[in-house]
Amino acid sequence: MSRVSGAVSRVRSSALGVTAGLIGWFVLVELASGILQGFYIPLLPDIVTHLGIRDADVNWFEAAQLLLGALVLPVLAKLGDMFGHKRILLFSAIATAAASWALVFADSFATFLVAWAFQGLYIVWLPLEIALIFDRGRRQERGVSQTRRAAGLLVVGLQLGGIVGALIAGRVFAATGGDLKLSLIIPPVVVTLVCLAIWLGVPESEPVAGERRLDVRGFVILAGALLCITGALSFVRLPAGPGPVVIVGLLIVGVILGILFVRFELRQRDPAIDIRMLRRPEMWPVQATSFLVGISLLGAQGPLVTYAGTDPALGYGLGLDATQRSNVVGAYLLSLIVGAVLFTVTSRRASPRVVLIGAAALVGIGYALLLPLHDELWQFLASLSIAGIGAGALVAAMPAAAAAAAPRGQTGVASATTNTTKTIGGTMSSAIFGVVLAGGAGTALGTAAPFAGYVAVWVICSAGGVLAAVLLFFVPKVAFADAAEAEVAATAARGDVA
Repeated sequence: MSRVSGAVSRVRSSALGVTAGLIGWFVLVELASGILQGFYIPLLPDIVTHLGIRDADVNWFEAAQLLLGALVLPVLAKLGDMFGHKRILLFSAIATAAASWALVFADSFATFLVAWAFQGLYIVWLPLEIALIFDRGRRQERGVSQTRRAAGLLVVGLQLGGIVGALIAGRVFAATGGDLKLSLIIPPVVVTLVCLAIWLGVPESEPVAGERRLDVRGFVILAGALLCITGALSFVRLPAGPGPVVIVGLLIVGVILGILFVRFELRQRDPAIDIRMLRRPEMWPVQATSFLVGISLLGAQGPLVTYAGTDPALGYGLGLDATQRSNVVGAYLLSLIVGAVLFTVTSRRASPRVVLIGAAALVGIGYALLLPLHDELWQFLASLSIAGIGAGALVAAMPAAAAAAAPRGQTGVASATTNTTKTIGGTMSSAIFGVVLAGGAGTALGTAAPFAGYVAVWVICSAGGVLAAVLLFFVPKVAFADAAEAEVAATAARGDVA
């Protein structure tokens, strides 16, 4: 028995040694991803002035990036599963660096918009990193647990990068005397260095042997469905979007294409996305949870900030200025980091399934607490931090859980699908929240949203967290465990190993 214990310990130590350096490289990559996502936000007013556009036109930046990300993410993830995840990670990093450099020299709205959209290719980095870590850990018979622990560290790097990016942007702009082009050099330099890090420090994964093919027709149908659905939802959020007839028509076409995609993929030998895999009991609740967490994580951030800035003279709101609102956002990001770290620590000792259920419940509880506790800043921060801890754990858990539930050769697609569903959840909720909060604008409230609109946002976010917790109960109790380690334990118990 002691020999068996020693063997298991050596396997664990080997896995940790092999993957530690790889995780370190990926933390740097996620730091860069966070810097990209945080750096430009404080400079948006200056970008508007530089391009000679209106504040409302900034909405097109996010819409274009979301659309392109939704279209290319499944394709790049599938190519990673087919030809090696490092190759596609390096390609996407180079493309992101090129787009970031293009932003420095873009002098028109059109060129800036195109470059901004292609910069969004960083969306595929985390799923590919998860697939690489899982592949490396799998060779050491620790793929699932190693990936689960690493995912929390990667999310910590991402959120820290976002904080660093937001903090240094304004300081760099001030240090350069308000020179926007010179300030915008920071992100492309960071991403260019990341390209070198990936090239030199990241080993390639082992693609599954056998003939693989890219299901082009399937991806075309999927792209059409995503384009229609995310496009319609983005148009709802844009002040100068098309009318409701066009938006509803796009949604209907998107749903029809989605149904056609499912039926088409079920007939394919090597589908773009394996629908049968998504039907597995350890997979579909994970994907559903990603969609639901996207509601609060991506869709509710705008309403939270506007509520914090609403004049209390209206009977609600906190009346915070721009600096104070930034501090609130920073506190929320820190709670995400705490959640990611707690997931990494607790999943070593507790069942990952139980941890996921608890994290989803925290999201529901945090937003439910906002209903009675929203009059004072400390109440607002306490409720938001509870929800943030749960969301941070879920963000770390979802890609790793999907990779654990996927068959070999589909870890990249499975992890990427969690990003896609999260983005769709965020886009859909953002559109709904925009309509709900616009209900009181232009009346006696002026430009402020009605309090009932904020209540609706909090109720929807809370319900999403509770529903996710309920759905995760359908995950088998033995899901997300190391099959190889269980095999060793079972063998030792039978006395087959001396």
